Amino acid sequence: MSDAPQVSKDEQNWAMICHLSALAGFLVPFGNIVGPLIVWLIKRAEMPLVEIHGKEALNFQISATIALLICIPLMFVLIGIPLAFAVGLADLVLTIMATVKVSNGDFEYRYPFAIRLLK
Repeated sequence: MSDAPQVSKDEQNWAMICHLSALAGFLVPFGNIVGPLIVWLIKRAEMPLVEIHGKEALNFQISATIALLICIPLMFVLIGIPLAFAVGLADLVLTIMATVKVSNGDFEYRYPFAIRLLK
């Protein structure tokens, strides 16, 4: 990709941290949103790549949280349990995929199934 933007390794690392910080959601309630939000708020003004990937990570994590919240009432009819597992697994896999893509220099990665709330 000859027209790929030139970014510093530091900026690339912070963009990766935007995605990786979402894994905090597996340890802390709503950490999947708070982690990328903190990184995005701190670094977005000085690093354009963090501006892009922070919003992308936030949009996806908000979408995943909404999907998990929808699974809660569905757990009473048992379909919510496998759905919640599937959403959690998809969240983990897609977050890791985004991190690897940014690490490899693919700065155009967009999460599938994300509601684009932040533009």
